[in-house]
Amino acid sequence: MDPVLVDFATRPAELANAVVRHHRCVIDSSYVVVASGGHLKVDFAVEGGKDIAETVLSVTVLGAAVPMDVTLNDEMVLDGLSLSDDEDPGGVREYLVSVPGKILQQGVNVLRIRNTADADADDSLLRVRAITVNPAEDAGRAERDLRVRTGGRSVWTFATERRTLDAPTWQPGPRLLFHLDRGEGESAARLSWRGTDGAESAIAFRSDLSGFHGHFRAADGVIGELRGTFTERRAVADAAADDLGRYFATEEERDGVWRPVGRLRLLLDDGGAPVERVTWSDRKGDATSLTLRTAVTGISGPSATGERRDVTGKVSRVEASEEFDDWGEVAANLLHKASSKWLAHEDSADLEFTFDSPVTVNAYSLTSANDCPDRDPSDWLLEGSHDGRSWARLDTRENERFGGRFDTREFPFPNTVGYRHYRLRITANSGGTETQLSRVQFFDVDGGDTPPQPGVSDFVGYLHLVGTEPVGYRGTSVPAPVSVEEDGTGAEQLLAGDFSDTARSLQDAAHLLDRLTQYLRP
Repeated sequence: MDPVLVDFATRPAELANAVVRHHRCVIDSSYVVVASGGHLKVDFAVEGGKDIAETVLSVTVLGAAVPMDVTLNDEMVLDGLSLSDDEDPGGVREYLVSVPGKILQQGVNVLRIRNTADADADDSLLRVRAITVNPAEDAGRAERDLRVRTGGRSVWTFATERRTLDAPTWQPGPRLLFHLDRGEGESAARLSWRGTDGAESAIAFRSDLSGFHGHFRAADGVIGELRGTFTERRAVADAAADDLGRYFATEEERDGVWRPVGRLRLLLDDGGAPVERVTWSDRKGDATSLTLRTAVTGISGPSATGERRDVTGKVSRVEASEEFDDWGEVAANLLHKASSKWLAHEDSADLEFTFDSPVTVNAYSLTSANDCPDRDPSDWLLEGSHDGRSWARLDTRENERFGGRFDTREFPFPNTVGYRHYRLRITANSGGTETQLSRVQFFDVDGGDTPPQPGVSDFVGYLHLVGTEPVGYRGTSVPAPVSVEEDGTGAEQLLAGDFSDTARSLQDAAHLLDRLTQYLRP
């Protein structure tokens, strides 16, 4: 028999040899919620003349364990069974059941999954992510077919957690968003990357891509573990404009000659700096590695003759660890030219500036306030961050002095990376019990945030396919090709995927359309 697959982790649902009906269900972004007393029905075909000894049924659910009945052609397969809750009540659970081949029948078979939980239970909702039926001798074929069919056409999103080397607990991290497509249809099994700020990560995916585990080194040198849980998979056509990544026309070098080999779409966003190097391999063992063209500034620090731009106007928010609200001496005053000030009732304080978008800063100025020279900062650090969590040190100053009241001093430093967050950490002042400033300004010298420009080659690397010798690999940026919620209270409803994606051949499409016609016929 052909494998059966129903995967609700993307919209539209991925279906293979399956037509799905549902009752008292709600379609969520990556699963179907089955209310108490509700059910899912999967119709699938078994071709005539084939003797099947045994099949393996898999039902993947999310969240709390909820009892359910499973029947196949009205014969009970699971009777009110639920897996026990473990230490991860929000995790993924998989029911695996061996089904005797004698239950199957030639032609259309009907599989029903029913939520038998008490409606008054604390959590009576059954959340179904995927259903598969495979011949026992070829277990996992439906999942393999799905990866080949959708791996290269999907944008994958993972919720992440990090645990530094000396920390006892995991902490939430930024989401990981990625999409890799060389036209082979095989999804990544291992992935590593480096950002323009020097941060590095490497991960290995679970076989079903439900999560990953790996390690990282942050831009400030902190190392630790990295893990993620799958949250969403979207078709590329449904992705937001910001999530489409970059698109390249690629070439291979063989015997000293470069030849076109198709297109590559690449998206990798970990909430940090833009990616400058990425390496991945798939489950077949094919490996790809490349270094991307990134911002070209041509400078290692501020230039006395370069263009100097005041980018302070791009600051959208400023926050202070302490400020004097009663007299209006707050951090927001630091962005204005008027003779106002910011005052903290401490001898040290932090100021965080958030820009509308990443901006390269390689010089800044501080202006002393109107009185009390002992409140002037003397020691401080300037740091940059892409996500407001992980910080890179950019500049350090000690024993600095201001010449008088409203004295402006400028401090250049080398930097070619654009950050969205900048933090001024004042660690000491000139002897007072309070700290103050009148103004803070940020500058970009020589246009350090110049975006990368397309060229003869916008990435270079290698391609190593299993059973072959490695070859050179390069690419040039090109434009990307143009490309319900329900109330759950009515009668049984029909759910079907996009036939152009889910039917593997015209024959499959014809079979599915024939079944749909029967359901839709009055």
